Amino acid sequence: MKSFRKELWFETQQRRAYVNITPQVEETLKASGIKEGLILVNAMHITASVFINDDESGLHVDFEKWLEKLAPEKPHSQYAHNGNEDNADAHLKRQIMGREVVAAITGGKLDLGPWEQIFYGEYDGIRRKRVLIKIIGE
Repeated sequence: MKSFRKELWFETQQRRAYVNITPQVEETLKASGIKEGLILVNAMHITASVFINDDESGLHVDFEKWLEKLAPEKPHSQYAHNGNEDNADAHLKRQIMGREVVAAITGGKLDLGPWEQIFYGEYDGIRRKRVLIKIIGE
């Protein structure tokens, strides 16, 4: 069994963003040479997420509205966590959207559904963060 590891780095220009990272994940898979196995893609920061969904702009707006209802950014004073940083909402949003994606690799390709894409979700941006890609298989 082989393994392959790569990090992707992101620095969004806004506090919250959704970035389709499927092309970078596919490129990493191709570079690995692994044809059958599993791929893990996970956010290495507690205020970011990796998830699978449709790449549709209206859906991304819906994510934003829904997450703001569940964990509004302001007022910052509503959160016990806020002190040195005002990012408690980002921690909660990440908890809801998830930490990682695990997907099958079949025939050297991501084995995703017809509309499935892999996203990096940023909830406390404007600073450099990373995503880990770990691939195992043959």
